[in-house]
Amino acid sequence: MKKKLKWISVGLTALLGFFVVLFILKSGSKPVPPVAAPIVQDTIVPAKLLYDIEIDSFEVIQSTIKKNEFLANILLPYEINYGTIDALAKKSKPIFDVRRIAVGKNYTILVRKDSIRKADYFIYEIDAVDYIVYDLRDSIIIERKKRPIETKIQTASGVINSSLYQTLKESKANPYLAVKLADIFAWSIDFYRIQKGDWFKVIYEEKFVDGKSFGIGEIKAVEFNHFDKSFLAFGYDIKGKVEYYDEEANSLRKAFLKSPLKFSRLSSRFTMRRFHPVQKRWKAHLGTDYAAPRGTPIMATSDGVVIKSSYTRGNGKFVKLSHNSVYETQYLHMSKRNVKVGKQVRQGDIIGYVGSTGLATGPHVCYRFWKNGKQVDHLREDFPSAEPISPDIKEAFILKRDSLQANLDGLVIEQ
Repeated sequence: MKKKLKWISVGLTALLGFFVVLFILKSGSKPVPPVAAPIVQDTIVPAKLLYDIEIDSFEVIQSTIKKNEFLANILLPYEINYGTIDALAKKSKPIFDVRRIAVGKNYTILVRKDSIRKADYFIYEIDAVDYIVYDLRDSIIIERKKRPIETKIQTASGVINSSLYQTLKESKANPYLAVKLADIFAWSIDFYRIQKGDWFKVIYEEKFVDGKSFGIGEIKAVEFNHFDKSFLAFGYDIKGKVEYYDEEANSLRKAFLKSPLKFSRLSSRFTMRRFHPVQKRWKAHLGTDYAAPRGTPIMATSDGVVIKSSYTRGNGKFVKLSHNSVYETQYLHMSKRNVKVGKQVRQGDIIGYVGSTGLATGPHVCYRFWKNGKQVDHLREDFPSAEPISPDIKEAFILKRDSLQANLDGLVIEQ
């Protein structure tokens, strides 16, 4: 009976299949192809990078150098022995002397994720851009690298109400511009005498690392109005070095800096009659005093040779320079002298540091100036300019000047 039922079932199935095929042929329809199963692809997750190193397999330890912390203190806990540390220090010396590792600098250790926890990499940041990678895996490999720097053209302008630094800060510009502008105009503007109402416009490069400001690059152009007189400066690359020229293509560098200090306060001028604060009597003051914190660097105001580096009861520690057959300068009351007799110095070299040695009531430098053997007021001298733009590149300079001048003219002064 079961066998009979089985044959009946097979027959019915075959008959049903026949009628289905017949229906499809008559209707002209095509059989629907089977739906393909979706292809599942593996998701590729990019490896995490730090200092261009894949860190997925590492424990990342980041810190800063502490006081009395050295390379051995840092690496010994991570299975790096004294022998390896000594070899590292010796191999590193031509690239970076590990004795120069400084308090407050950032470092990173990449440690294996296992029970041993051995350091495979040590990275030391010299600054925001430069860093040293120590690969400690097999043999020691040391590389000095740089983070990429992005340079942007920025502009700033403003009217000075208190100080140049504060005005830049309030206008959301990089305050370090104050130092750069003081350097550019060191031969023509006395930045200790900037007054309320002076104004400026500036086009400059600013450098960024990982989106954060790293510093000021080239100053492209600047107009600084001081005592209602405009001073213009345009940067121009001369053999790889940017020099600054005025609108007539004359160099802004002159024979002498206006002051031996970058920033300070003019506390006493050259005069034939001044009441001496220590000796308590009226006498001539044949110099210009600039008050500044103890230890402030004192610069040579022009190229010259050291003819005196000594101490006297009145002058304290002092240095005297001969610049040529016409000019000599002297710098008094130093806390420390930085040059010896006979040394050749260049304009801007550090020759000593502000102090209060000798007959001085507080830290300052008394700057004295001789012309043809006679002491004169350097602030009243009109020094000649350095070499102007050479004729063979003057046309190119003028084209660049005109373009920058148009951009300066378009800047609105922030009040």
